[in-house]
Amino acid sequence: MLTIYNTLSKTKEVFKPLDGNKVRMYVCGMTVYDYCHLGHGRSMVAFDLVTRWLRKSGYELTYVRNITDIEDKIINRAKENGEPFDALTARMIDAMHEDERRLSILKPDLEPRATDHIPGMHAMIQTLIDKGYAYAPGNGDVYYRVGKFVGYGKLSRKKIEDLRIGARIEVDEAKQDPLDFVLWKGVKPGEPYWDSPWGPGRPGWHIECSVMSTCCLGESFDIHGGGSDLEFPHHENEIAQSEAATGKPYANAWMHCGMIRINGEKMSKSLNNFFTIRDVLEKYHPEVVRYLLVASHYRSAINYSEDSLRDAKGALERFYHALRGLPRVAAQGGEAFVERFTVAMNDDFGTPEACAVLFDLVREINRLRDSDPEAAAGLAGRLRELGDVLGVLQLEADDFLRAGAEGKVDAAEVEALIQARLQARSDKNWAESDRIRDQLAAMGVVLEDSKGTTTWRLAD
Repeated sequence: MLTIYNTLSKTKEVFKPLDGNKVRMYVCGMTVYDYCHLGHGRSMVAFDLVTRWLRKSGYELTYVRNITDIEDKIINRAKENGEPFDALTARMIDAMHEDERRLSILKPDLEPRATDHIPGMHAMIQTLIDKGYAYAPGNGDVYYRVGKFVGYGKLSRKKIEDLRIGARIEVDEAKQDPLDFVLWKGVKPGEPYWDSPWGPGRPGWHIECSVMSTCCLGESFDIHGGGSDLEFPHHENEIAQSEAATGKPYANAWMHCGMIRINGEKMSKSLNNFFTIRDVLEKYHPEVVRYLLVASHYRSAINYSEDSLRDAKGALERFYHALRGLPRVAAQGGEAFVERFTVAMNDDFGTPEACAVLFDLVREINRLRDSDPEAAAGLAGRLRELGDVLGVLQLEADDFLRAGAEGKVDAAEVEALIQARLQARSDKNWAESDRIRDQLAAMGVVLEDSKGTTTWRLAD
């Protein structure tokens, strides 16, 4: 029985889809003005994990993750670059998809773009005006009337009275209340715009997700996800807009993943303390980066460091060493491990406990490797099967363990030296055998002997 921590109720709840076995999930995606940093990768991998487990559990999932392709940051970056905003976003979307492929992130079923849903935004904004939840002061802007929505703050547990303390209205704004937020922005010189009933302009950020989610999944759906930094104000404002417009509950469960932190601060472009996914992948294998992101619980913060990446690499090496030399066969045996893994994942996607099960499974594989190689191979298949839920352990063991060898050593030369060493050992020429091992060690090659065969990998 799957339980999910619902940010709305602040408790773990038994998951019950709104429509039988069908699950509808919307996750806030990227604002595509720059390359994705590792914090974005955390969110993408977290909800990829959720996707994999829901489908593994037999649910019929429709997964929607949007793209914000019009927003202040995009406009400003395009101006800096001297290029059209849509040329910038097209390039960044391609780069994002490349990062996802390298991190083994499954494609969402639908990936709506904000600029394709402008008419729907006009319709929802007009509905909010008609119901008294929004107003157009006549300057081309349209604002949401926060004070009218009775449930405002129910997600973040913030109170309107507290939010008003210190809030202010900018000189060029026509808000009735400093808490009111923009639904439609009147055009400014040199900015892209769309015609609207209130004059030319562009949508506010919050209305984009309300429209894309309800357009793709209906007025009420099962799961809404995103990073914990979006809980307020973005997700709070989504609830206010959507529920005021439709009169129905918006998302049944809210999931928020933790942030990547560096020296105790959130990784973000605004703080200029971020590493892009591609920066990190230049130094570390994609599977190492993915394992770092899934080994911690999705709701917890991850402290990024070289040590944490080395630990992730070491964990994967243990897994792949267990798989090395065993034939690829269908998963057999290990039902007790499957049961423990399932219990862990059904407890709000408990990946730390699930990873602990994999380590126990590795120990059993290694115990049986010599005495019962057939059973060991079946458990190796089980290890790959469970690893696939986490998006890891699908490579050939040698391909992972020798990753990065190209350009550093000549694989043919290494293999020739290994064969020469095996011959020396067969001839009981231990001095020559040791000399070749030392030669390989000087090349950065680590040898591993087992039952008359020798495999190799690069030293850390």
